[in-house]
Amino acid sequence: MKTKHFCTIGLLFFLASYLLFSNIFPSFNTSIDFAHWFNLIGACFLLSFNDAFTKSKISTVASALTTLGVIAHIGLCAIDFIMSSYGNNEIAKEALNRQISNSPLIFYPFVAVGPSLLFFGLALHAFTFIKTETVKSLMVVFGSVAVGFSFFVLKNGVYMLLSCLIFVLGLGLLLYKNETKKVLNE
Repeated sequence: MKTKHFCTIGLLFFLASYLLFSNIFPSFNTSIDFAHWFNLIGACFLLSFNDAFTKSKISTVASALTTLGVIAHIGLCAIDFIMSSYGNNEIAKEALNRQISNSPLIFYPFVAVGPSLLFFGLALHAFTFIKTETVKSLMVVFGSVAVGFSFFVLKNGVYMLLSCLIFVLGLGLLLYKNETKKVLNE
């Protein structure tokens, strides 16, 4: 498989996780936390974007941020898997949530700041195309900011899904920019 295929798989899994996070569909009431599994798998595959774009000084920084963001997503998903293992025990969930919130060495790298680095790193990768692929680059940058804003400020799953869709679409269009131009020219 090519790097582009891994990136595409990552984008699809990541978008699917946000579809489940948005709560548009009724809960499946299953013991498997599909949303976080899809998010975990998607984030790991998104690491392939570090190899998908041309190398530059900016892309080196973007690759480091993307890698740190993937590591943080793995940690966040692990925390969420533990949280979901409590089932309906809201007291235990609240105790774990309080413990994590009171532990800066866990809270900041794996909950508050770390996962955002994945979006920031990929947006920085996209920003390297700002002169040649302006709209696509801005889709990724806007989408990454909007995902964070819709999650942390609005706390709205539908806006978060739409933001992720813009983010994923922009990255996908950048990833396949040469193929898109060939199709349009034919």
